[in-house]
Amino acid sequence: MGIKYYEDNADSFFENTVNADMSFAYKVFLRNIYNNQENSILFPHSCEILDLGCGSGRDSKFFLEKGFNVTPMDLSISLAQKAEKYIGKKVLVGDMRELNFQDRFIGIWACASLLHLEEKEIFETLKKCHKALKNKGILYASFKYGEDNFIKDGRKFTCFTKEKFLNLIKKLLEKNFTCLTTFETGDVREGRSDEKWLNIILIKREQEE
Repeated sequence: MGIKYYEDNADSFFENTVNADMSFAYKVFLRNIYNNQENSILFPHSCEILDLGCGSGRDSKFFLEKGFNVTPMDLSISLAQKAEKYIGKKVLVGDMRELNFQDRFIGIWACASLLHLEEKEIFETLKKCHKALKNKGILYASFKYGEDNFIKDGRKFTCFTKEKFLNLIKKLLEKNFTCLTTFETGDVREGRSDEKWLNIILIKREQEE
């Protein structure tokens, strides 16, 4: 997964990502959460989002400020410590491949995190995400756009086009998830707008009682 890179470069990674503008992806993610949940006087304060691979804590901070309960999680101890200071909340240190929640989250936000897994690991981790979501819960994930996977700075990058991703999760789409939308964006970090990302929104199918 390239964890050594994030441990060795925690300071620079934090500085380079903490101010990235994710507002468009936030808007799509939250619109789908609001559209697919029951109205409640406690909403969103009664609802919890899992920030899977929280990095700097940038996205956790946004969701906290929107009133959601947030569980930030990252594999890097160094990044988790930085994120804790930034958001003022404990970060769960753990491997997403060992995710073990059930029917807990209204949303899972996996921004540029699943992409460090092998394709088979992504499939299995998405199964665990399905288990962790509430009925009609929303999952957001983003990957570098393209057909060819690559290694850079000791990190593996699994890349997807829409067709490649939907083919990977074909069995999950039969009974676990529905793909609500996919969209392409440029990299929001300064000087990298020519790099393209595939963004995916999945919804957990309502389970029969």
